[in-house]
Amino acid sequence: MVRTLITGITGQDGSYLAEALLAEGREVHGLVRQASLVQRSRLDALPTCAEAKAAGRLKLHYADLTDSSSLQWLVRQVQPGEIYHLAGQSHVKVSFDLPEYTAQTTGLGTLRLLEAIRQNVPGTRFFLAATSEIFGEPSESPQSETTPVAPVNPYAAAKLYALNLVRVYRRAYGLFAAAGILFNHESPRRGENYVTRKIARGAARIARGLERELHLGTLTPRRDWGWAPDYVQGMRAVLGAERPEDYVLATGRTHAVADFCELAFRAVGLDYRNHVVLDPEYARPVDITETRGDPRKAERELGWRAQTPFEEMVRRMVEAELAALDAPHAGGD
Repeated sequence: MVRTLITGITGQDGSYLAEALLAEGREVHGLVRQASLVQRSRLDALPTCAEAKAAGRLKLHYADLTDSSSLQWLVRQVQPGEIYHLAGQSHVKVSFDLPEYTAQTTGLGTLRLLEAIRQNVPGTRFFLAATSEIFGEPSESPQSETTPVAPVNPYAAAKLYALNLVRVYRRAYGLFAAAGILFNHESPRRGENYVTRKIARGAARIARGLERELHLGTLTPRRDWGWAPDYVQGMRAVLGAERPEDYVLATGRTHAVADFCELAFRAVGLDYRNHVVLDPEYARPVDITETRGDPRKAERELGWRAQTPFEEMVRRMVEAELAALDAPHAGGD
């Protein structure tokens, strides 16, 4: 049976991927940083992961994308048949505050991991989670695998470097290295500093009388938003393809931040216009007006298509926030 290594296993995508693989009886290994104790506890709280860990099918290893020796040790120790590289600093606004750290983890971290693969397990299949942010302010809509790239933030620049490395190592060394150019995908497991989670959480807290206002940087940007578990299935399809190639994973539809607010607050019987406050503190130095992906290559070659409607995604996120607030011993913060 193929042994899988996941970097970023404690994050949104990594946790859904681990659950899916473990549910099939697979052996899963995860890279975790020494500082990620809180995230590991979240993974332990998932029944499938907790049971697999107890049975020895889920194993977590300390390593760091900034440390080549730890990555070399990890791939030699695990000998994975496939690697999903989902880790790195992935928040756009934070990348302006921590550009060097973003480059070290998201960009050079991919280089270190590819080198570890090339030197130790060249037969493994490697997947990189790339991002639609590489297109910057797009020159065409929708954006496909051939759309010109023009990053406008440090995170996008680091991800483009990582994507180009995947293509170089695929061509120069014959590695099975592929990438998913992922458009925005959300879930209740999204980090609280992401705008979609912030909106869902804010709507729930306001509905329960815990807060009165939600501060956001802007309402106008339009994004191609999908449901994270759908995209995890897309990642698996990319890595399961006959040949290593890069694929856009997207819904092909776009919505404004204001649309997300409207649906989230409507789910709790409120009008977002009475509670959302525009605050320049949360605005990005540079923001992209609109992104919309063209998933036709993935649909045609992989048979993958995003399944969950935008409205259902927003509703599920708000319901999860309400459930968390209403759970016994739920804190007010």
